[in-house]
Amino acid sequence: MKLTIVQWNMTHMLTQSEGYDVISRAVLMLVTLLLFFLFIFFVGTLLSIFFTTPYIQENARYILFAHILINDTLYLTLGILCLFSILSNVYFPTPLCFLILAVIAASFRVTPYNLAVMSLERYIAICFPLRHLEFCTAKRAKSAIAVIWIVGFSPSIADFVTIACSVERSFFSIAVICGHSMLIISPLQNVIRSFAHFLSFSLVALIILFTYVKVMLVARRLGSRQSSALKAARTVLLHVFQLILCMVSFISTVLETTIPGYNSDLRIVGFLIFTYLPRFLSPLIYGIRDEVFRKYIGKFYHTVFSPFHRLIYEIKHGVFHKCIRKQ
Repeated sequence: MKLTIVQWNMTHMLTQSEGYDVISRAVLMLVTLLLFFLFIFFVGTLLSIFFTTPYIQENARYILFAHILINDTLYLTLGILCLFSILSNVYFPTPLCFLILAVIAASFRVTPYNLAVMSLERYIAICFPLRHLEFCTAKRAKSAIAVIWIVGFSPSIADFVTIACSVERSFFSIAVICGHSMLIISPLQNVIRSFAHFLSFSLVALIILFTYVKVMLVARRLGSRQSSALKAARTVLLHVFQLILCMVSFISTVLETTIPGYNSDLRIVGFLIFTYLPRFLSPLIYGIRDEVFRKYIGKFYHTVFSPFHRLIYEIKHGVFHKCIRKQ
């Protein structure tokens, strides 16, 4: 009888803990969605400014910045899709899962490539000002974006070739939970990914460091604290910070592979801290720091929220007058 009571208590405690896990997971998923919609709202504001301002659309730097916004939106959207599907045990056809993971991996690599190109644009603007309009055109910026995506997809293509050579054709007809670990068939895939990430971030870091040093030399030569060269150097330094934010995403992958019992709650928290937060801070800091975007953001929010402020003012004003009349 005592054994039965103990078993019942254990079953009751396990049921309660499972209930708490479900509730905490649902709360964290809801918080993730709300923060994602906040990101979409802010990025949508910046993109609406870009697509409604002809001057900005013809500027190579702003074209590259808009590309980062679109790329980060794609990365977070697919990342949340994979995260929620893993937590809900949703199965995808293997080809579709590989395509989603390939796009996520490519968009992850595209952001630092884009930062390198933006740093080179600032380098040309300061060190070769007379040829800036010749080199940094809208058409060449779009061509650079196309090259960036081709380079970004190259490791994924090598990954697909490795999988195709290591498994039978029937492998592509099954359904899997869409996570990176599910499609690791050969150790060569980890070697390709590690080499691609190391080479990419090393080259990007060297390019940004080179442009920063060159621009700072020009700024010191000019000797003015308000010179365009010094502003460009600060912009390149901001790209260094953005690159560091991109690398923070690696921490989430390391935690998943090293921490035993990495449950769903930790997975969501890790996604919010190491994936969502860096992608949100990067455009937020750059968009607010840029004078052109800051001016248009102020006008945009004033236009959007002024009717609400006016309505709140009128409601308060009307209630105040009613209270005075009653007294």
